[in-house]
Amino acid sequence: MNEDEEWSIQQIAKLAGTTSRTLRHYDDIGLLAPSSVGHNGYRYYDQAALVRLQRILLLRELGLGLPQIAEVLGREASEAHALESHLAWLRQEQDRLARQIASVEHTITALRGGERLMAENMFDGFDHTQYKDEVEQRWGKKAYADSDRWWRSMSADEKAAWQQRVSDLGRDWIAAAESGVAPESDDAQALAKRHVEWLTGVPGTPAATPGGDVKAYVLGLGEMYVADPRFAANYGGEKGAEFVRDALRVYAEAQL
Repeated sequence: MNEDEEWSIQQIAKLAGTTSRTLRHYDDIGLLAPSSVGHNGYRYYDQAALVRLQRILLLRELGLGLPQIAEVLGREASEAHALESHLAWLRQEQDRLARQIASVEHTITALRGGERLMAENMFDGFDHTQYKDEVEQRWGKKAYADSDRWWRSMSADEKAAWQQRVSDLGRDWIAAAESGVAPESDDAQALAKRHVEWLTGVPGTPAATPGGDVKAYVLGLGEMYVADPRFAANYGGEKGAEFVRDALRVYAEAQL
């Protein structure tokens, strides 16, 4: 990579798997400025900008919002040191995924061979406590403690029913987005109502806390669904997540 080389906003969007609109938004809020702007108004990015964008995307993978990312980037003086921390997290995530894959493969092999399933081997890598630090950073230690206590108190059937509810909601959102209905339509707003009811059923979150700012929480989550690929995947990708965000925004403005 030549230090003097620059790439257009379209090239960077394609390479990073994002959109030109997202990059322009990052520029508008002061998170990622282009290294230069052509006489035609086109934005260009140099090596330093690419490194900063990589860090932004990694922090989004950790679930941080854009204001929090700006704070983190402002604190870290050394790009290399910061990326080392990101790399350590990525390796942990790689190990967790490898254990999940091995666990599922073990279950498939046992089922096909008529073998006895070993419970201790079925859930390796599925520990929900992996999100402990992330949740505590976002919403505080009490939020994690309350939600963790609630989850552990549920029976296997209750957990399965809850997961089915989440799955059904995601499926219905994707179907609605693909059908072409508007975010403000009755169908989309009915889904938004279901979504908010689901959110308020999770102890520890601002949506379920007496006196909590439910509207701000819902609006913030809508933005997170679009910005974080982990969430967007639940709604069919970025376009589906944008539909969910817009429908939630309409509902929040009218009902919350």
